[in-house]
Amino acid sequence: MIQTYSTAQGFLHPDDMTAGPDLAATWIDLLNPGPEEVKPLGDRLGISIPDRADMEEIEISSRLYRENGAAFMTAILPAQTDEDDPEMAPVSFILTGKQLITVRYHDPRAFTTFPTQAKRTAMKLPDADTILVGLLEAIIDRLADVLERAGRDIDAVSATIFRKADAKAAPRDFQGVLEKIGRKGDLNSNIRDSLATLERLASFLGHIASERECGPDLRERIRTLSGDARSLADHSGFLSQKITFMLDASLGMISIEQNATIKIFSVVAVIFLPPTLIASIYGMNFDYMPELSWLFGYPFAIGLMLAAAILPYLYFKYRGWL
Repeated sequence: MIQTYSTAQGFLHPDDMTAGPDLAATWIDLLNPGPEEVKPLGDRLGISIPDRADMEEIEISSRLYRENGAAFMTAILPAQTDEDDPEMAPVSFILTGKQLITVRYHDPRAFTTFPTQAKRTAMKLPDADTILVGLLEAIIDRLADVLERAGRDIDAVSATIFRKADAKAAPRDFQGVLEKIGRKGDLNSNIRDSLATLERLASFLGHIASERECGPDLRERIRTLSGDARSLADHSGFLSQKITFMLDASLGMISIEQNATIKIFSVVAVIFLPPTLIASIYGMNFDYMPELSWLFGYPFAIGLMLAAAILPYLYFKYRGWL
């Protein structure tokens, strides 16, 4: 699918697609493009538009390069970020002389919200360079929102782990806690990878802007964009450390609860060991046992077993082991 945008009087406007895409538009957005859509555009611009396999190359030289006067920049961006399992896929930004072409095979929210926000706020977007910078700023803002939400969720999980013990409160579900920690760790790792690619992209774009003699305001926005990506990456690193700490704390709390359970069983076994010994002695089949013919032999044995169980229990309570 192709969606094109034009700039009229410095403002961004979506084109009417009833007559087909305008290949001369300022911004051409390709979503899940097929060969029949890519080839005419590539032939017109004299460039080779990357396909999905090209975009997924991990080498930086394959993601940031120039060809026939056009700059090719690819970043890994998340989609469906309202959940903890976002869809991560590459998005290519192709900056030609007067056009911006974006190629993507998933739908990050910024590509939907940015044109709407630009229209609502009457954002000045006179050329392809400004559109690209504005779009990247929207992407960074979206990633910041995702990290902020992840931080709040991590704080909530931390409060669950370290809440004050209360006999009336429901027991903590540490299996659920570990699952939440794992999901937040995966989300944070994905966002961090995306920010790393965006930081490299912003640095590459800064060199392109200098060569294209863009205005000082635009170059300053690009530097700010790179700094924002770096700051968010640092914050993501902090969240990663906090997630690791919570994981270790959860495993420690699980060990404490297991040790407490084992201690209870050990104490109970020790309490019932002396009565069991007494009962075993009087259960032996010997002919001559003085207490067998004694009138008070039975209550004596019962009382002895009770005393053998109660005295260790009181001793354990006194020592604070129970």
